[in-house]
This record gives sequence, C-alpha cells and structure tokens, in this order.
Amino acid sequence: MLKQSLQYKLLQKLSPQQIQLMKLIQLPTQAFEERLKQEIEENPALDTGKDDSESIDDDLSNEFDDDDDAGNEKIDADDINIDEYLSDDETPSYKTQANNYSADDEEKNVPYAAGTSFHQSLKNQLNTFNFNDEERAIAEFLVGSIDDSGYIRREIIDLVDDLAFTANVFTSEEKVLAVLRKVVQNLDPIGVGARDLKECLIIQLKAKDKNKIRSLAIDILENAFDHFVKKHYKKLQEKYSISEAELKEVNTEISRLNPKPGSSYAGNNKIAEQIVPDFSIKILDGELDLTLNSRNAPEMHISREYNNMLKGYQESTVKSKSQKDAVFFIKQKLDSAKWFIDAIKQRQQTLLVTMNSIMHYQYDYFLTGDERKLKPMILKDIADQIKMDVSTVSRVANSKYVSTPYGTKLIKEFFSESMKNDQGEDVSTKEIKKILETVITEENKRKPLTDEKLAAILKEKGYPIARRTIAKYREQLDLPVARLRKEI
Repeated sequence: MLKQSLQYKLLQKLSPQQIQLMKLIQLPTQAFEERLKQEIEENPALDTGKDDSESIDDDLSNEFDDDDDAGNEKIDADDINIDEYLSDDETPSYKTQANNYSADDEEKNVPYAAGTSFHQSLKNQLNTFNFNDEERAIAEFLVGSIDDSGYIRREIIDLVDDLAFTANVFTSEEKVLAVLRKVVQNLDPIGVGARDLKECLIIQLKAKDKNKIRSLAIDILENAFDHFVKKHYKKLQEKYSISEAELKEVNTEISRLNPKPGSSYAGNNKIAEQIVPDFSIKILDGELDLTLNSRNAPEMHISREYNNMLKGYQESTVKSKSQKDAVFFIKQKLDSAKWFIDAIKQRQQTLLVTMNSIMHYQYDYFLTGDERKLKPMILKDIADQIKMDVSTVSRVANSKYVSTPYGTKLIKEFFSESMKNDQGEDVSTKEIKKILETVITEENKRKPLTDEKLAAILKEKGYPIARRTIAKYREQLDLPVARLRKEI
C-alpha cells in the first residue's frame, strides 16, 4: 500500500565558498602563494597591481567586435550593479596590508646547487671499469636500483627478472651478484650497493687497513650481528673471549661507520626544505607583539579593465547578443574575483584571531621560552575562546609555523593534554616529557634506568605516572628501552 508522509530533517550543508575558505585556511604560506598564482592565471578579473591588462583588452575587444551576432536585442542595464565590483580606492593601501618587512627588503630565493647528482656520480665511476656489454648493462641497472641512502632494497631474483623485462638482458643471479660485489660495492662512497645494514658496515670495514680490532669487528658483524645490535655485551665477551676494553674498541670502530653512505654524498643537489613562518611573535618593551607574514596578505583588487568594459556596456543604448554574452561572462568572473578577495581577507582574520588566542593562552612560554611553562591546551580551549569550530583551529594549527625569539615552531607543538601532579594541579604532558628526557640524558649509561625506575623517579618529582605511560612517552620521544641505551 502506498502512502505519502512528511518528514522533517535538520541538515547542515557547506556552500562551495565555505569549502574553498576552509581549504585556503589550511594552506601554509608557500602553498597559499601557489594557490594565488593559480587563481590569477585562471581569472583575469583579479589584479595584483601589475600592468598586465593588455591581453584582457584584446580578449574583450574581440568579443565586442563580433559582427556575426550583431543583433539589437536589448537587456536592462540595471541587471548589473557596477558599483558592487569597483575597488574602494578611497581606502589607503597601508590599511589593507600586513607587512612584517621593510619595503627595501628583497625576497630571497634559495638557489638550487649546480653539480652532479648522486646516481650520476655512480654511473660516471663505472667508466673506470673494464667489462663487456652485458656486465655494463647489469652494473648500470644496479646503480639505478640504489636508493638515496645507498642501499639496494630488492631481492637479486627480482632484479634478474626486471633486467629481462625492461633492459632485454637475460642473465643469472650469479652474474648479477658478481657485478654487485666486484663493481658496484667498490664505488664511492664506500658502502653503497649494500642490501642491508650488516652488509653495509662490513663493506666499509673491509675497505680499511686491517688490524686486530677491525678483524674482530668484521667477525662479530658476520657471525654475531643480532647480539651486537641488541647490545648483549656479556654474551659477546664470552663467545669471543675478549675483555670489556677490547669490546669497547670494537664498538667505537663500528660507531664511526656510516649507516647511510648515500646521504653523505656532497654533490647531492637536493634543496633543503625552507620553512616560511606564517606569523611572527616579538617581544617589544616586555610585551608580546604578533604580526602576520606579509606574504599571507597580498594586495588584490578587481581589474579596472573589466570594470571599464561593464561601464561601457551600461552606457550604451543598443546592445547586441554578443555583447550580452560577453558582459555576463565578465560578471561571472567579477563575482568570482570579488568572492576570492573576500575569502583572502577572511583567511587573514581567522589566522590572526586564532594565533592571537594561542599566544595569550601560552603567554608565559612566549615571554620566556621555557617549555616547562607550556600550559595544557587542546583545540577546544582555543575554539571556545574565539567562538569558532574545532576543525578551523585544527586547520590553522596543523600546517602553520610561527617565528619566535626561540626559533621557528610548528603551532600544533603548543597543544598538549593535561595530567594531575601530586598537588592536584593540571600540568602539560610536554612538561613531563621534558623532565623524562632530562632524566634519561643524565642517567648512567652503563646501567640505564628501566621504565619502572623512571616511573619511581618522576613520582618523587611530583608526577605520579604509571610505567606503561612512561613507556608511551619514551617511545614518543624516540628513546629506546634501557637495554638498548646501554653503553660499555
């Protein structure tokens, strides 16, 4: 049986403009600049103050000179309110800028280093060897399979298959291994072409002049690698009948080796990632001063050429169909440009309001730089203060950096959960981690502290924390267990 009924639902839908605004807020400075360039290229109605309007005039004049559609269709000029699209030229430019830099400052770009790449250097070294065409093809393929750390991570049988399919070289595992050991693993830097850490260290030791300690180190790596990695020093002393002093020399010798030979190549022309802070916090006369990076507040306005075209259309008494099509195209672009400018201003306001709230919440830290003064702070704390959604605060915190007198910091680092100390006060987990890290740094490395002992020490300091919580914080600090922190 069919019947009709009414059903009420509460739905919340984000408009395309709101979605785009959220995306703009999330972008860090460099990505935001790329987004601006893209929008300017796609929408000629946007202007940055540069004189690039000739192409716009040409495009529009072509549309208005189209004689094919020369009709006398009239439309009401009041359909388009020209005033909505005009720039407010009465507003001084300094009021629309948020500039942290002097006008004389130059924008400096980090140049790419010129030189030979890591893999090209390895290929160039192959020219010093004498081998036939098959061996050269194998050697070049092996060099191409080396990662940036200097390792070949794939199985030999897989390399043999790839040689057949991609290079049309049909060979055997034995030939590939022979070229790998006799040629590739003798290239500079020493250690490249290894298939794991064990082989990498052994290759480097064998390349050095032999002595008693190095021979012993090679033996230990070849036959007792697990014991050495897990720091079972007593078992190694018993197995090789050596003293603690000799084992310490072996450990020192191995620690001098490079576990990632590829990363040490001086000619590697990778450019270091450059962090551009979105905010700057300075201390002026004992007070904190927050500014937004000027690159986040560009000068944007509606193209005057587009406005002039609309005015010309409005003033004309007879309008053709082609003119009508052109003017609605212009109107669409102007609407998009107007919204984009508003979105940029809203983005600037959101960034400033959010960061200002964070700065005042962590006022003592920004004034002193002492991480122990960081207060427990979660996203909701800031969201409640600025009357915005938690997701908005998250977008600002996760991708933005702030320049402080103590270095450039990722904003999300200022957020942390709280725990109770023995006096019932809320303290930041960052404060506890800092104390834990200090205790581990100052411990006796011959007898490192277990998690249980660390928990007891922190309890004495006024932080009653369970052993499993200590283990969690230690892992977050990238610190190994006590046994692996042991030194001879």
